[in-house]
Amino acid sequence: MLGASAIFYAAWDVRFLALLGGSILTNYALGSLLINARSESKVPRANFLLTLGIVLNLLTLGVFKYANFFVTNVNTVAGTKLALAHIVLPLGISFFTFEQLGYLIDVHQGRARGADLLRYAVFVSFFPRLVAGPILRFGEIVPQLTEAKHGRRPLQNLAVGLTIFAFGLAKKSLIADGIGNFVAPTFAMAQAGAPVDFFPAWAAALAYSLQLYFDFSGYSDMAIGAARCFGVRFPANFDSPYKSRNIIEFWRRWHMTLSRFLRDYLYIGLGGNRRGKIRRYVNLLITMALGGLWHGANWTFVAWGTLHGLYLMVNHGWQAIVPPAKNRAFPRLRHATSVSLTLLCVVVGWVFFRSATFGAALNLLAGMAGLHGISIPEGIVERFEYLRPYLASIGITTAYFGGADAMSEWSWIAALLAVVFLMPNTQQIMRNFAPVLEMPTSPEAGHKTLISWRESAGWAIAVGAIAFLSVISITRVSEFLYWQF
Repeated sequence: MLGASAIFYAAWDVRFLALLGGSILTNYALGSLLINARSESKVPRANFLLTLGIVLNLLTLGVFKYANFFVTNVNTVAGTKLALAHIVLPLGISFFTFEQLGYLIDVHQGRARGADLLRYAVFVSFFPRLVAGPILRFGEIVPQLTEAKHGRRPLQNLAVGLTIFAFGLAKKSLIADGIGNFVAPTFAMAQAGAPVDFFPAWAAALAYSLQLYFDFSGYSDMAIGAARCFGVRFPANFDSPYKSRNIIEFWRRWHMTLSRFLRDYLYIGLGGNRRGKIRRYVNLLITMALGGLWHGANWTFVAWGTLHGLYLMVNHGWQAIVPPAKNRAFPRLRHATSVSLTLLCVVVGWVFFRSATFGAALNLLAGMAGLHGISIPEGIVERFEYLRPYLASIGITTAYFGGADAMSEWSWIAALLAVVFLMPNTQQIMRNFAPVLEMPTSPEAGHKTLISWRESAGWAIAVGAIAFLSVISITRVSEFLYWQF
């Protein structure tokens, strides 16, 4: 497993294999020293070692991920002309750095015990999740590498793993890449400063929201499936987040291992909710802003994280004022309204996440608000001529632009929204075979579904067909959206 992981990483850029190896050796040595310091009750030494580990890891991450960002901002503020050579972002550095920070903190707090160097190296470098997570914990993976029981059913593990992998590959190559073709042109228009009309703006925002959803869900499935082929179960990382009824629930279902890391190692470290309500809200805002910065060295990511911090503050404040009550009237209408409002907030946030500059984001949001006008293709209005006077009376104009392309894009959006809200997710389909370490606890996670995988010839043929169609649809290089984070 270690050799396969080294080959996988070297295939991207062999130069950074030394960085990965150096990070593993350094953190393993610090962890071993921490264990010795704790066993000898040398608290000051343990505190120093933890501080040193945090500084070294954050410094490494800062140099590779944020150095150019820092220099650019210094030049902007101070009017200087400092320059750095272009620094390549090493593959997965955010993920393996966070994991090792978590390991050192867990060792310092007595939540993790040491392991031999081989198993520690596999924990850090294990290739199925090296590109974009999930963010693992030492205590979740190393025991599985130590115990022998996971190898008793190797063929079943392989069948389950390949099935989950095929589902993920289909989400990426057939769905995410398919709707992704509609995203770039409109965002490029917004970046160029061209006014974006109401319907194209909404189509681009929704298309990107769905592209990112299926791209990241697909990657999470592929990581979980590849690991299961080795008999290793990963934690759940994606649980139909667009079905969430509020932003708090959304962050329990989107990038679940990142949310867990930010909660346990940053939010609680800042004091959590132990220092009063005001400090709790401040801690939420700081945590989410830094979570946004973790995603990329750009102020638009910070804005996205800060926006979600504000969402969470409002959500927690609302729950404090209006606590949830049972037996309220119109439960289905309230549920639909809550889900729709949450999705609206998330889509608005994704505009900042996708845009390269604030100008581009605000331009697209202005279009979504109708400030750049509302028009529909002339070809569509010609088929419903009797509607023309009414449309004109409410300020909707017609224009000669690609009606067929617009219909195709909106058809994609409608179909994928139906998949998001009506279809079971991978964990639900595979629930009889323990696809993840712990099944999610979302409201619909425990519901029985009509689609349930089992070991059968019919499922083997179906999964083989899905895998075949997914592979032949790959006609160009298509990176995972989360690899850059």
